[in-house]
Amino acid sequence: MDGKVLLEVKNLKQYFPIKGGVLGRTINNVKAVDDISFTVREGEVVSLVGESGCGKSTTGRALMRLETPNGGEAIFDGVDLFGLSKRKLRQMRGDIQIIFQDPYASLNPRRTVFQTIDEAMTVQKIGERANRRRDVAEVLQTVGIGEHQMDLYPHQFSGGQRQRIGIARALSVKPKLIICDEAVSALDVSIQAQVLNLLMDLQRRFKLTYIFISHDLGVVRHISDRIVVMYLGKIVEVSDQKPLFETPGHPYTYTLLSSIPSTNLDQKKERIILKGDVPSPVNPPTGCRFHTRCPWAYDQCSAEVPEFHQLSNAQSAACHLLKDGRVDFKNLPFESKEIEE
Repeated sequence: MDGKVLLEVKNLKQYFPIKGGVLGRTINNVKAVDDISFTVREGEVVSLVGESGCGKSTTGRALMRLETPNGGEAIFDGVDLFGLSKRKLRQMRGDIQIIFQDPYASLNPRRTVFQTIDEAMTVQKIGERANRRRDVAEVLQTVGIGEHQMDLYPHQFSGGQRQRIGIARALSVKPKLIICDEAVSALDVSIQAQVLNLLMDLQRRFKLTYIFISHDLGVVRHISDRIVVMYLGKIVEVSDQKPLFETPGHPYTYTLLSSIPSTNLDQKKERIILKGDVPSPVNPPTGCRFHTRCPWAYDQCSAEVPEFHQLSNAQSAACHLLKDGRVDFKNLPFESKEIEE
């Protein structure tokens, strides 16, 4: 996708200290996000995907400065987010908003819907105070919540309605970028589809830019322009949506895609079974972090960190197998396969 680069993340690191001993000194670190870089263009939907614990949600929280990064830069619209003072950061948060995963925990139960959205607009100096009820009613109607409901409390709404209120709160301050942190994963499947369609409609209508964080590849396929695949704090593949799902470049991406249930009952589907558990981010494996579970790992994988290889203008992946070009994983020998009937 062409267009201006709105956000450029460079070498982002987010570690969490492990304290121990009588004096409570730092004895090690959980390397939740370890030196990752990617870009987001205006009007684009970039998805971060991977298993639980891969660092995708931590990345979103670090970009919002809800966590204090240990290193790297995040250049948003020409400004380094990590170098802002508290006052400047508060102003910048009007341009970057986040929709949280849990619609039950992300709203203050003591505030009405009007008070929740009014507070956000007041802090960011959006609109005139005299017109605030009208403005709040408009943004609520945009997400499918009626004007007559804005004096109700969160407990009086369903989970899907609460998530719509969370979307309205983010939308009310006219952001340039919205981080959707597992924004539909806590909802029933039928409600997921409604909220996902709402997000896509709002993106087209207001020319929004999304960072969409999810573990559900079916959802990601539906909404994404580009996809960033993460494993154990590292990025292993960056690709446009179509090539990633048709010809994945990294073994981890290939195994993830093999786990998606097929809707075609007449088609047999090959599923890759990974052995072992995800290693600890406290002491991640040397070399390629996926080598302990990779079906096709060899000696170099445990000894050297793989470089990114450009597979096309729209796709790149970090894997030693790709040094001589793209690999067809379907034709590589591997014992732990099963066919879903």
